[in-house]
Amino acid sequence: MADPQSNAPLRADAGAPTTGVIHVRTRLTADFTVISNALAQRRGSAVTVGVAAYIASMPDGSPVTITALCEHFSEGEILISRALRELESAGYLERRRERTPTGQVRTRTYSYDVPRGEGPDDPPEPPKPRPRKRPTVPETRRETAPAPTPEEPGSPAPALADADPEAVAVLTALRRIDPRLVLSAQEAARLAPAVAEWLTAGVGPREITELLTVRLPDRFRARPASVLAFRLRETPLPLPSPVPLSPSAERPAVLPFQTCDGCERAFRAPGPGHCRSCRDRLAGERLRAGPAETYVRYCLAERTAVTSLGAAV
Repeated sequence: MADPQSNAPLRADAGAPTTGVIHVRTRLTADFTVISNALAQRRGSAVTVGVAAYIASMPDGSPVTITALCEHFSEGEILISRALRELESAGYLERRRERTPTGQVRTRTYSYDVPRGEGPDDPPEPPKPRPRKRPTVPETRRETAPAPTPEEPGSPAPALADADPEAVAVLTALRRIDPRLVLSAQEAARLAPAVAEWLTAGVGPREITELLTVRLPDRFRARPASVLAFRLRETPLPLPSPVPLSPSAERPAVLPFQTCDGCERAFRAPGPGHCRSCRDRLAGERLRAGPAETYVRYCLAERTAVTSLGAAV
């Protein structure tokens, strides 16, 4: 007990203190995390301490990216990224870019209980990831196994120079609409055939850009190229446009407009006359008129003719 202890009381216990916090201790046997007082009592941002405690409590293999931490905490990306930088500069975190056996580059995060470079002994080096054991395939199945598809890591990646220039131009212009849609050369070469198929189907670059940029999620869980590939794959191609008629094809004749002699309504007919409504009305009047009415009309017409002839004489 000759060495000073940071958590040892400065004086004998004289009862409950009159001010400050009073701890009610409970001995935990499961679901607890041990962190140093130097980290828990670190001066500065409370977000930094909270992020460090959360990362220390998570099991190995848990995602601790900015996106994963933003889904857990209510703070935004700016505060979370600032907390990670402070922990990294203090030595509690280390982010390394490592290359996987398949050739992909990933960022791996190592968490330390004691800052690196402090104390008599430096913390041990983080363990290197062990390669996964591939399951053994029987000889009978190995002979009939299909050849690797272009999407598998072992196959050669498509070259950007072999892609359709117009399709590549559409993909590279997406960042002007949404700055998050930044594609690498390999991603653009992989998406170019699908865009070229849309262009061949008659869809213009403006329509393709609107299809790929409208209603995007607020946060991407993966690379933006995965979202674009899903939309190009799942959206059905539009129907082909109808073939226009040739100039030599016969078109139906269009009748000119005529003015009805009864109601002065415009209608189409080869010559002047009455419209359909007036024709129906006149036909009904003829049917309702009996023989007597027809004879009276004939007499009135004859009388009018005789009177006109006498006046003329």
